[in-house]
Amino acid sequence: MRSFFSFPNPVNELAARTVAAGVVTMSVIALLFRVEPLVWVLAAGFIGRLLAGPRLSPLGFLAQRVIAPRLGMPRFVPGPPKRFAQGIGAVLTSAAVICLLLGADTAAWVLLTMLVVAASLEAFVGFCLGCWIFGYLQAWGVIPDDICEACNNVALRYPQNQDAIAQDPRPRSN
Repeated sequence: MRSFFSFPNPVNELAARTVAAGVVTMSVIALLFRVEPLVWVLAAGFIGRLLAGPRLSPLGFLAQRVIAPRLGMPRFVPGPPKRFAQGIGAVLTSAAVICLLLGADTAAWVLLTMLVVAASLEAFVGFCLGCWIFGYLQAWGVIPDDICEACNNVALRYPQNQDAIAQDPRPRSN
């Protein structure tokens, strides 16, 4: 049971960016057409990915198993910062759900807009805002170094992935 509630490490950046693109799409639809149930779906997806990676998230599963393999060689990045980013998404979307339940619709849509910005950076630019925050928290000692020793070099921690990393000519980003 414990392995079920784990997060992949390393994470294929292509799958993470695909999930982010799905989040952007659903969030924009929810914002433009005020589809409140879609905010619940987004929150459930983030909570599922936070708890068990792609196992509890249809979007995460689709991105990891179907879409990312068709996009090319995997680009591995450390898992803990990506899990932290999923946690931020879970907080934002859960807060948006609570705001909608309390009738604070404007606050909910502002939170969802913040999510669109962060997810767009990940999906279209390859910049993970949650990972960036994680890095600063780790540098400041808030997150212990042993939480993500591989943050500096995933290839050293996962030698079986060195071939895939070495063969991939595309630049990598965290």
